[in-house]
Amino acid sequence: MSQTAPLWLVGAGPMAQTYALVLKDRDGEFAVIGRGASSAATFEEKTGVPARQGGLEDAIASIGAPEAAIVSTPVNALADNCIQLLRAGTKRILVEKPAGIDPEATTALAALAEEHGAKVYVAYNRRFYHATQKAKELIEEDGGATSLRMEFTEWSHRIAPAPQPDVVKDAWVYANSSHVLDMGFFLAGFPTELSAKVKGSLDWHPAGAQFVGHGETASGALFSYHADWEAAPRWMVEVGTAKRTIVFQPLEKLKYREITGFAETDVELDDLDTRYKPGLWRQVEAFCSGAEGADALCTIEEHASHMDTVYRTIRNGGAYQAG
Repeated sequence: MSQTAPLWLVGAGPMAQTYALVLKDRDGEFAVIGRGASSAATFEEKTGVPARQGGLEDAIASIGAPEAAIVSTPVNALADNCIQLLRAGTKRILVEKPAGIDPEATTALAALAEEHGAKVYVAYNRRFYHATQKAKELIEEDGGATSLRMEFTEWSHRIAPAPQPDVVKDAWVYANSSHVLDMGFFLAGFPTELSAKVKGSLDWHPAGAQFVGHGETASGALFSYHADWEAAPRWMVEVGTAKRTIVFQPLEKLKYREITGFAETDVELDDLDTRYKPGLWRQVEAFCSGAEGADALCTIEEHASHMDTVYRTIRNGGAYQAG
């Protein structure tokens, strides 16, 4: 792949590998910008695509900035890589969540994107699950969401010994749990009111171990969430309507219960979310070609707002009310 390609994939780790498989099958020209020899070799072995070594700063200095980029690096390097690209002139960026390690970093990134007249999107691929798209249709067909319930209990026994920097573990609500929260709020509306309670502490996450809260969304739906990071893990989203309860558990699958009974109906889905990492094909299509569903892309501006208000309150406790 030419290093002067109009699209760069920045990063050569496992998530970048999943992006490369999609980009290869789209047949568009792209280049991969890695850093070390070991990760570049593993990347090529897994994907069949060579990765340029030396890192992003060296690539920009050597050959200039690309028109567009997908940034898929470790969490604590996401914002810095986006900053380098924006200052070098890249005008379209899709960056892995959470874009910035905390609300301050995300807000600064949004401001820089505006300053440079660039479009930056945050890669919440669960918005692009076929299951999510079908659920959107059902919710609209039923007249909108009436309620939302979410659970985002995490695998604490796996996270604690994982080789993640402490700064990333401390930001786990932003870096990982927001996957579930964004999916639920994308379907039922983002909060206009939120009351949050946090309790407990973990060695790897001193800010809290149990998280509960409730409120109301912009669509008028009442919502609640629960997470106990000392208990058995589970991710779940349920959306209530006047005609049914829509269930995501696991999140990639879609089923619903009608108000007339307890039986669950499975919704038939296409195979794109089994051929590739779920949601990734549609997300990349939306970013690269403005395909149907591009309006589902999360802009850095809206994400910065969610980080500063909703996710900060969920992580730290307290209350939030839209102005």
